[in-house]
Amino acid sequence: MLACRPVEAQQDPLDTLTEALRAVGDGLLVVITGAGVSAASGIPTFRGTDPDAVWNKDVTELATRGYFEADPVGSWSWYLKRFASLEGARPNDAHRALVDLEHWQRGRGGDFLLVTQNIDTLHEQAGSEALVKVHGSSDRLRCSHQGCRAGAPGGSLGRAEGYLRDFAAAPGPETLPRCPECGGLLRPHVLWFDEHYLEHRDYGFRRVEDALRTMDLALFVGTSFSVGITEMALQAGLGRRVPMLSIDPAHQVRLPWLTSLDAEAEALLPSAGRRLGATAA
Repeated sequence: MLACRPVEAQQDPLDTLTEALRAVGDGLLVVITGAGVSAASGIPTFRGTDPDAVWNKDVTELATRGYFEADPVGSWSWYLKRFASLEGARPNDAHRALVDLEHWQRGRGGDFLLVTQNIDTLHEQAGSEALVKVHGSSDRLRCSHQGCRAGAPGGSLGRAEGYLRDFAAAPGPETLPRCPECGGLLRPHVLWFDEHYLEHRDYGFRRVEDALRTMDLALFVGTSFSVGITEMALQAGLGRRVPMLSIDPAHQVRLPWLTSLDAEAEALLPSAGRRLGATAA
């Protein structure tokens, strides 16, 4: 397969980004965010270079269905610690600029889709509407029994409903959260490493597939390109010769068909929005 020619890189990342965004016109802009977009909100990245990066620990063993089934108390204890690290986090300027970019693109007759790998709720808090959370969401949980009304393939429950209150107060087998429908164990509403994107309809995999087939620009923000959805997006863009840009100040990925923008997303995206007239000065 021939390599896709990248957007011409200019000395100024802002010039490169705004030129590419304007060129989309009334087409489809797909933005794919990873943990890096939330770093400025105080949430540790997964595979980033910061010392608190989750990937530096034992996530590939703990974030699995196998571990949950073998030790649900240990699994839920680990997830409660993860969820606690998200509490109180607020959207940063990158999240807000993406909302402005969504409104701007739709306002000129185009289409927009934001695909996030993050389970935090910062995109929702910022006001994103055309949003797919391919790895699930920290504010939901679901029954671990396939086919239960509160479980896969289409059900879930709000974590704020108090299902975890007793377990959080005294973790143990007797306080594990139980499904109100069937009595089965409740689990986090997240995609585990030993599961697939079609596990649950909330992951929106088919919607993402359709978007990647028709997108006119792919903009990656704060991702290390280490999961299936980013590989799928890269292959789709390469196959259709779609321009692809990555806001990547850590220089994590260098590919001949990917234009890397060396800038912080929370600075570059609002600047691009102002230049385009999408963000108020």
